[in-house]
Amino acid sequence: MDHITLNDGTTIPQLGFGVFKVDPAETERIVTEALEAGYRHIDTAAIYRNEEGVGRAIAASGIPRSELYVTTKLWNDRHTDAPAALHESLDKLGLEKVDLYLIHWPSPENDHYVEAWESLVRLREQGLTTSIGVANFLVPHLERLIASSDVVPAIDQIELHPAHQQPETTAFATRHGIHIESWGPLGQAKYPLLENPAVTGAATAHGKSPAQAVIRWHLQNGFIVFPKTNHRERMVENFDVFDFELTDAEVAAITALEGHGAGRVGSHPDTVN
Repeated sequence: MDHITLNDGTTIPQLGFGVFKVDPAETERIVTEALEAGYRHIDTAAIYRNEEGVGRAIAASGIPRSELYVTTKLWNDRHTDAPAALHESLDKLGLEKVDLYLIHWPSPENDHYVEAWESLVRLREQGLTTSIGVANFLVPHLERLIASSDVVPAIDQIELHPAHQQPETTAFATRHGIHIESWGPLGQAKYPLLENPAVTGAATAHGKSPAQAVIRWHLQNGFIVFPKTNHRERMVENFDVFDFELTDAEVAAITALEGHGAGRVGSHPDTVN
């Protein structure tokens, strides 16, 4: 497993397992299988309603807490109530702290994300989270946040896949030492990414699946990535990406897919409130 050093000096596993839309009743089993497959980075959120299942899987795994990296997120209606929201998440997870706490969306109509960020800074100071960051923040949101605080987010978790790479946001983040996490890294199967010749050609050249080739593209671009699946065999496949490297030409061919296919497949950050 490769790790990335964040701007606060801590490290994060570059490949993780996401539980977006995982049925709460199935979460404990699915996360248990992911941990058995080798994942040590689990990404959840309060709005997913499955933090309890994540916590039960962690508790039953026997894996030392120091070997696990757990992320959860602050939902939009709790921006003015972040301390209580994090304590609720910790109770559900059965943890004393998380490794990363994110503001889930900027929720611009509510216009409390700067206040929420100030609360996250204090929560980090109190030791309830090791690192803090944001999700779905575009350049204007990041600019305002940075102008209002001495603390720069460690992470911006955004929709990112070959047809929608958000170059403006990723370039801004890079300039400010913010690492990008890719959600929906395979395009959520909303366009035929895995059938594209740039992807299938790279996969064939290395004896890997198209999904493995795309995950490798994320890793080689320095993104933190956590593909989501409910199937054990796919979990194992998605994790088996550390024994090969795409060539520069293969990376460039996949990067050239920007703007092709579906583009954005999820919600626009300015419309989620």
